[in-house]
Amino acid sequence: MKWFDIIVWILFMIALAVSLWFIFGNSPTFEQTILVLIVTFLFTLHAKIISYGNRLDSISFKFEKLENSFVRLVDDFKKLNIGRKNV
Repeated sequence: MKWFDIIVWILFMIALAVSLWFIFGNSPTFEQTILVLIVTFLFTLHAKIISYGNRLDSISFKFEKLENSFVRLVDDFKKLNIGRKNV
């Protein structure tokens, strides 16, 4: 597991504990409970965005390699075509 996943699970457990504490123990205020839930949600969202961004960078690198291979292929066909005209 990545460290983002570990932190998300820890924050989820804290949010669950604070929510249960509010429901049964009435110790934290409602605003504190909501704050913990929002922080957990925002960190999870941030971790997902970073994960998807890394995947997109990887995909764009693969497309650049594919584009370069097509450019080389076109150059090879041009050289082959020029060679046939000279014969």
